[in-house]
Amino acid sequence: AQTILAGQHIALPAAFLYVAVRFAAGPISYSAGTSGGIFAPILALGALMGMIGGQITDAVVPGLPQDLTSAMAIVGMSALFASIVRAPFTGLVLVIEMTAITSVTIPMLISGAMAVVVASGLRSPPIYDALRVRMLRHHAAEAEAEADRGGPDRGGAG
Repeated sequence: AQTILAGQHIALPAAFLYVAVRFAAGPISYSAGTSGGIFAPILALGALMGMIGGQITDAVVPGLPQDLTSAMAIVGMSALFASIVRAPFTGLVLVIEMTAITSVTIPMLISGAMAVVVASGLRSPPIYDALRVRMLRHHAAEAEAEADRGGPDRGGAG
């Protein structure tokens, strides 16, 4: 993401490959239970997708400003964060704090709102809700296994 925000371009085929790898590696890492956080991968993937959109737009409509790709990368970071976490204002503030760029605040607001509407319409749960459900299922399975082994009664009856 830093390379993109610095104005350096990545070849479009390499960017598509990197997005595919990041897209596949995230769920694999998540399902394996490995640590690694979610903010950095979300922001990096959003920046890549925004950069790809900027490069495609530049190819289709030549003559646009040179910093369009960087601006779209910043908007992509904010929008992907908003759609996954369902916190568009948090994503906006996080990206502005990281990049110190406020010139695309309105596009970030609009894209963040649209991203939340689309993700909600697709009935995709926010990431922290999904993590909570996963944690509760894991704890319930552990409690059931403990009860099956004849472990201490967790029912509270004494």
